[in-house]
Parts: sequence; structure tokens; C-alpha cells
Amino acid sequence: MNGLSVNIVSKGEELPNMQCGNFFHSTDLFRIIEKTPGQKPYMVIAYDGYGNIIGHMLVTLRRRGSLIPPYLFTQARVYGEGEYAPGCDKEAVFGMMLQKTVRKLRRGTCLYIEFSDLGSKMFGYAKFRENGFFPIHWMEIHNSLHSMHPADRLTPKMKKLLTKAESSKLETTIAQTDEEYNTFFKILRGYISLKIRRFIPDPSLFRELWGNGFCNLFTTRSEGKIISGCLCVYSGKSAYLWYMATKHKLHKKRASALTVWAAVKYAYDNKYDHIYFMDVGLPFKKNRFREFILRFGGKPVGKYRWFRCSFRWINKLLSWLYRE
Repeated sequence: MNGLSVNIVSKGEELPNMQCGNFFHSTDLFRIIEKTPGQKPYMVIAYDGYGNIIGHMLVTLRRRGSLIPPYLFTQARVYGEGEYAPGCDKEAVFGMMLQKTVRKLRRGTCLYIEFSDLGSKMFGYAKFRENGFFPIHWMEIHNSLHSMHPADRLTPKMKKLLTKAESSKLETTIAQTDEEYNTFFKILRGYISLKIRRFIPDPSLFRELWGNGFCNLFTTRSEGKIISGCLCVYSGKSAYLWYMATKHKLHKKRASALTVWAAVKYAYDNKYDHIYFMDVGLPFKKNRFREFILRFGGKPVGKYRWFRCSFRWINKLLSWLYRE
């Protein structure tokens, strides 16, 4: 596109004034990530020939560790395709921002880049391919909240589970203290520590999100102790269940059901149109967590997640393994 330029900003004081409607690509989230240990934000900004911002995309670089080489590395994560000015060629602008991002991250220690939660399955397909990404089929789930009460969407099995849970001594509330957020983080670490792909964020991320009014943490207690929780963030007319964890103890299914149900009801009561479950696991044919979430009456949607590994031979091998 003639006259189009792309710049990458890595410091909050260098951010220009921008209109942000998507929380996952907002300057607010940029500044929160900037203060979170182990993470670094990049705001990729596209300008037209007159210096007007016509697109921006937030990329988060996460510091990771592993028990096998390369031991210490970083991973780039992007939720969605970014935000764009009305009337612009969205895919063309995205393609230029994607190319700039790949060039930027190729110079450092970034092992791989991952894009998820794209607006549509085929968005940017050609641009991803041009930049060396390969797709993995993924199943995403969202619940519509605007056409009927969420209780009417529950499956009989989930209704029965919730009835048992509500008659037990379990209690679900919205967290109000730092202590509750710290407890949830400890449960989260134990819950996903053995899941290779999953990233365990620093607890300050949750506290900053809460302190700035961008999220709710729903917790379920048994005999006064927190045993389950889920963190939801809100953007526009949509709610997003970002992180969830439950202790591996008795009443696990009941506690998980009550926790998710509290988040769904809150979104409905506060007039959100949808609630999205951001990661329901790898796309295996049998996935207990995905089956559990679907019992709330959500809609499964086939999508792609796009990956690019910085090691060329590994990227070629994975591209071949996941060829269509």
C-alpha cells in the first residue's frame, strides 16, 4: 500500500494517542504488561501517508523456561488480529504489521510466535503463509447471552451437576482482596504447571487488571477455603474467560461448574452479548475440559491458530506435520 508505514513501540511513554475498543490491543493492557515481570509489550502501529493511525496490534513477549534446550527463551503471543480504522484494507494493513513483527522478533531470542482468537477462520490466511506461519485446527467456544437466558442453554447433565453443587456447602463470590488473587495464583500454578503449552503469568498481572477495573475473579470456597477460580476480562460487549483453575480434590467438578456458572450469569446480568472461553485445550478429539465447557450451551467454532518457530528447520518440519 502506497504511503503506508509501520512502527513498533516498546515503551509506554512513546505510545501515541489511539482509539482502543479492543482490550487485548489497548494501551491500558500495554501499560499493565509493561509493569508485569517476565513480559514485554510491543505495540505495532500502522500509519497512512498522512500520519493517521489506521491499525494497531499488541504483541506480548513472554519469558519462558524449559527442562530441555533452549532452556531459556521467549514466546510472542497475540490475541486477535488487532484494531483497524473504518474503510482501510484490513488484511493488507495486517500483512504489513505481521511482516514488521516477524522481522523484529527474529533478531532476539523469541522461539515462536502464536496468534489465536482471530475474528474469522480465514482472516489473514495468505499473509500468515507469506510470513512462514503454519496453522493448527482449533476449536473455540463462545456462549451467546443476548437471545435467551443462559440457564435455558444448559445441558441436562450440567443442570444436574449445578443442582448438586448449589445444594452443597460450596459458595461462589467475586474476589475483593489481594489475598484472594494470590490464592488463585497458587491454585493456577498447581493446575497448569504440568501443561507444557500453558503460560503461568506473574501474579502482579491479575492484581493490576483488578486494580484498574478490567477484570473480575470469581472464586468458589469449600469450608471457607478457595478451591476454584476463574478470571474474566471485559472488552466492549463481550466477556472473556481468560484463566481458570481448580484444586485436584473432592468436589472438583462441582466447584468448577459453580465457578464458570457465576461468570456466565454475571456477564448475562451485566448485558454482555457473549462470553468467550479463550483456551479450551489442544484440539484432540477427546478433551474433557472442552466437553465440560460445552455443557453450558456454548457454540463450538472451528478456527485456526497460527504458529511460527524461529528455527527454520523446525518450522519447516512442523509446517509439514500440520500441512492441510
